[in-house]
Amino acid sequence: MTTTPAIQVERVTVHYGEVLALDAASLSLQPARICGLVGMNGSGKSTLFKAIMGIVKPDSGRVLINGHAPLKARKEAGIGYVPQSEDVDWAFPLSVRDLVMMGRYGHLGFTRRPRKADRDAVEHALERVELSDYAGRQIGQLSGGQKKRAFVARGIAQGATTMLLDEPFAGVDKRSEATITRLLRELASDGCTILVSTHDLHALPQLCDEAVLLMRRVLMHGSPDVVLQPENLAMAFGLDVLNRG
Repeated sequence: MTTTPAIQVERVTVHYGEVLALDAASLSLQPARICGLVGMNGSGKSTLFKAIMGIVKPDSGRVLINGHAPLKARKEAGIGYVPQSEDVDWAFPLSVRDLVMMGRYGHLGFTRRPRKADRDAVEHALERVELSDYAGRQIGQLSGGQKKRAFVARGIAQGATTMLLDEPFAGVDKRSEATITRLLRELASDGCTILVSTHDLHALPQLCDEAVLLMRRVLMHGSPDVVLQPENLAMAFGLDVLNRG
């Protein structure tokens, strides 16, 4: 029996004005897998994330999340997202618990008032990422690693079956990196599909089941030990491979 891919990107092309961000990019991820997304700045990683989440509409091609359009998946709280730190207003008066509760919004009724099940889900998520003692703290007061874990907790509380993480290891210490890696491996074991954009190539073999090289299109998709071979990395970091047959 054929399993429906958790993430299916089919020849997606995206322009920003005259700038080509993605060029017929294709990617298929099976459920309960962790995939590392590798590419230089400007390779289209963030655009691919936005296309998967339905924030950017492709010029051509399509994206399916568990067989459904991204907007439907988002509406059903199926996609969790851990953004880059620079994309977050850390001065906003929001507690860690409030941030994690945002993951429950898709489950709330018309009153938007959390019920016991929502509060329990939030507390469980905080405990799982080891942030229970920081639940009342304003989000900007967290360390780099704690901030990342707070957004992972939001995805856990949400019950997301697909999670996208944009540079989760940037600005975190080794202990936090190990904690995040353990969390993601546990989530994958629970059935969550995880796509991680990262420049930390050393962390890929311990974290990921597979890896993707991106340079506006997918250059290679395979096991981390194959993808991370120097001659393959050279394709994505500095060589003009888009014109190679």
